[in-house]
Amino acid sequence: MTMSTPPERTPEPRMRPTNPSTLFVAALAMAAVAWLVISHFYGDMPTLPWLPPFVMIGLALVEAVLAPSTKARIDRKDGTLPVNPLTVAWYVVLAKASALGGALFTGVYAGLLAWLLPQRTQIAHVGQDLPPAIVGLVGALGLTLAGLWLERACRVPPTPPDEDRIGEDRPGGERSGGRSGGV
Repeated sequence: MTMSTPPERTPEPRMRPTNPSTLFVAALAMAAVAWLVISHFYGDMPTLPWLPPFVMIGLALVEAVLAPSTKARIDRKDGTLPVNPLTVAWYVVLAKASALGGALFTGVYAGLLAWLLPQRTQIAHVGQDLPPAIVGLVGALGLTLAGLWLERACRVPPTPPDEDRIGEDRPGGERSGGRSGGV
């Protein structure tokens, strides 16, 4: 009895595009956690800082500038230099991290705002925390969207049909890269 070997499977890409529903669930989970934490510990917390929202806005702007130029370079548009594949890999990592980090911070700031807005008439300190929370929510949403845009810009276009034939038999019985003739 002979055992047949299973057919070779072509390797599948390990990195998949970020799923927006995953980001939405992450944001909802963080919103719930943030709401619970702030509802129990708001009196012990310092005033919300301005630095994180501005950092997220700055990073979102950098990624928004990188996305169209990277896409043009990958598509080899006229007047653009070829792009280094390692640079694109770095951009993809940055984009995926930014999309997830932005979604998590979106949840944090949404949870903060969900608790702060009803409390603004009852607690005086809330008025100081509302502006950084609103700017933080805008910055986090911007970072998420810019990350998704940069990730999409880094996708490699499909192979043109004339290049699909590499390795197939050529006219005259020759194979590319191989020897013609006997053994």
